[in-house]
Amino acid sequence: MTKDRQPPRAVALVGMPGAGKSVCADYLEQQGYYKFRFGQIVVDEVAQRGMLLTPANERIVRESLREAEGINAIAQRALPYLTNALEQHQTIIIDGLYGFGEYKLLNAQLGASMVVLCVTCDRALRYARLTERSERPLTVEEAIERDFREIDHLEKGGPIAIADYTLLNNGATEALLASLEGLIGELGVAP
Repeated sequence: MTKDRQPPRAVALVGMPGAGKSVCADYLEQQGYYKFRFGQIVVDEVAQRGMLLTPANERIVRESLREAEGINAIAQRALPYLTNALEQHQTIIIDGLYGFGEYKLLNAQLGASMVVLCVTCDRALRYARLTERSERPLTVEEAIERDFREIDHLEKGGPIAIADYTLLNNGATEALLASLEGLIGELGVAP
């Protein structure tokens, strides 16, 4: 990063399910950064509709929001929370930016410089992690189906392809977090 360039004010974490985005986001939150999880918009809407919180119901709500409000519905709903957070925090962490349209919307309307950080790992390892996680576990078949649905219908590949930085998460969590710390230090962002 050059000296004349200001540090980014928003760090958007992108990647496929099970890659480690939330691990990074949770760690940064523990370090004092403000974290906003895009998926919380869906979780809140599931509850508001009186539905049980399951992966299937999250998918139904996620898709119905986008059908009713457009492909960028989640980002549009998140925008007021994010702009408010930027008034109170030097840097915000966005956990789970989904589609390319959402990226373009935030880049144009957020009013802050943004860096996109992709967290990735081998697909088989992602699937193993998704079956073992305690919150919202998926079978391998469900994980494969979700991957294809997110790529086909949510433009998920765009933010991953355009990411400014990529962290590989094929090893221990400690190695991922050490790489994350190094990158955050390089970017010069503060909570």
